[in-house]
Amino acid sequence: MPIEIHGLSAKQMALCDIMWTISNQDGVKNFIGTLPESDQLTCWSLIELMQLAFVDEVTDVSQAADLLAQF
Repeated sequence: MPIEIHGLSAKQMALCDIMWTISNQDGVKNFIGTLPESDQLTCWSLIELMQLAFVDEVTDVSQAADLLAQF
């Protein structure tokens, strides 16, 4: 599911692109740990924006409801 975040600077877009290409959460955390503190904070904010953008795109939760109904 593609997501879009509008209004990012070129640097913020580059950080998002880098994080998006890393294959796992530990890799992203390791990458963020190599950055200066201000860029680390920016990355954590960008991750939050990505999560919120993803949630905004979810329009159907019937599959999750079906799965939960089994329990």
